[in-house]
Amino acid sequence: MTDLRPYPYVFFSLLILAVLAPSTGCAPGRPQPFQASLLPPRPAPPILADIPIEPPKVTPSLYLNELPAFLSEPREPELSSTSVEAILGRSLARYEAGKEHYEAGEFAAAREDFDLAVEALLSAPNNLKDHQRIERKLEEIVEAIYRYDVAGLGAGELPAEPAFDKSPLEEIPDATFPIDPRLANQVTEELLVTISQLPLDVNDEVLRYVKYFSSERGRRIIANGLRRAGRYRSLIQRILDEEGVPQELIHLAQAESGFMPRAVSRKKATGMWQFMQFRGREYGLVQTRSSDDRLDPEKATRAAARHLRDLYQKFGDWYLAMAAYNCGPGVIERAVQRTGYADYWELKRRNVLPKETANYIPIIIAMMIVSKNPADYGLDAVAPDPALEYSTLELDAPTHLALVADVLECPVSELLDLNPALLRNVAPEGYTLRVPKGKAAAVVSALEMVPLEQRAAWRLHRVEPGETLATIAKRYRATAKGITDVNRLDGGAPEEGNLLLIPAAKQASKALTKPRVRTASAKRSATTRKASVRSGSRSSSSGKRSATIASKGSGRKRAALNR
Repeated sequence: MTDLRPYPYVFFSLLILAVLAPSTGCAPGRPQPFQASLLPPRPAPPILADIPIEPPKVTPSLYLNELPAFLSEPREPELSSTSVEAILGRSLARYEAGKEHYEAGEFAAAREDFDLAVEALLSAPNNLKDHQRIERKLEEIVEAIYRYDVAGLGAGELPAEPAFDKSPLEEIPDATFPIDPRLANQVTEELLVTISQLPLDVNDEVLRYVKYFSSERGRRIIANGLRRAGRYRSLIQRILDEEGVPQELIHLAQAESGFMPRAVSRKKATGMWQFMQFRGREYGLVQTRSSDDRLDPEKATRAAARHLRDLYQKFGDWYLAMAAYNCGPGVIERAVQRTGYADYWELKRRNVLPKETANYIPIIIAMMIVSKNPADYGLDAVAPDPALEYSTLELDAPTHLALVADVLECPVSELLDLNPALLRNVAPEGYTLRVPKGKAAAVVSALEMVPLEQRAAWRLHRVEPGETLATIAKRYRATAKGITDVNRLDGGAPEEGNLLLIPAAKQASKALTKPRVRTASAKRSATTRKASVRSGSRSSSSGKRSATIASKGSGRKRAALNR
């Protein structure tokens, strides 16, 4: 018998190999699927019966039958441009009727027609397609009526003391408003196509003022300046070119005075370019009791161009030259000496400039950017005023402006617009008087009818239908006998169309001033036959409106500047 005890391990090894043999091989084994789930079996879905479902009950709404307000309110139809033409036509007809009454000496009727001309424009609906035409015509008629008002209607009597409103610089707030990143990108793109003889640096201060001039209030400042600049732009550009300085310096006049030649500041800086007395005399601007050359647009522009050119030659930088024009060259010299920097932006950063001067250059640059890209800022529709055109003549005797206005058959205010440097209503002998273009010869010929010694008092009058010597004498505070003797009428009545010499009594020469007004508006009390008319707005009041509209004026309320 064979003994198997020595081989117990061999037996068990063979047994294990027999069990594992089916699961082994050359290829890797694949995992077996999970046969038994540990989750409970999914219940069978319930069988739903066809049970009818009732809709929810809705309580009636109290507002169910009402329409929203914006749908229920009737909308005003937008009126066509035909309506604009009709309104303008009614206003113009009344204005022309007022002119006829004025020229006939019927001042009460003239005032009534002028009132109705303004009323027609003020009552125009807001929903007109071309409402801007109404606004422009309102400004034109208001200005024209003011001229007649000053000349003879009585309500425009000139005050004894001049008063002027704020300049654009005073209306502009400090640069504290936030910056719009989109505006920065827009300005950067604009500068790529903007041509300028001056450097146009753009930083946060400039962008803040560009944003301000994009607002309604700031845009109005730019628009008013662009409109009034039309009167003097060609003159200023010609002089700047002749003096060899950048054309963009015209924006200094816009900031300083809004292109108003008779602007006077509290510190007595005077004229469109705001010269102090000593600085004006330094550049040949003569000041007398009768006239002040600082108020003369042509002479003052010439002086400003030369002053700015001298400042540039002194500092070698246009920003420093402009800053010195604002606060005086001594201030800039001391600031440069204190800091060692001849750079405007560095001086501003170190707070060594007067507050107004620190804002002055950013304002000017922003004005340039906006004015050179009017369409981007809603200013492309601004229509500039017509350029002032004139002829000149030299007076060989003291001459009253009213006498010249009689010859030209125009209001005295038209002569004031052409001769803003005159301080009195009598122009002195030797004065170069400006008259409407092409009228100089006619004025010289008519003045020869008046004795030299009487030109400061006497008047000329063209006889209108129905006038008598008595009515003419009453108008000029003269006597019928005096008119008869001077004109050798031999007791006969004057004929219609005759030009009569009126020996009016000589009166003391009065100072010429203009009433205080607000920017782009003129306010007067209705109880004193004075209307309130603002550009871009309409006012209403009971009773009559009088078209007594003050001409524009501007002033500068500034810090003490050594200009």
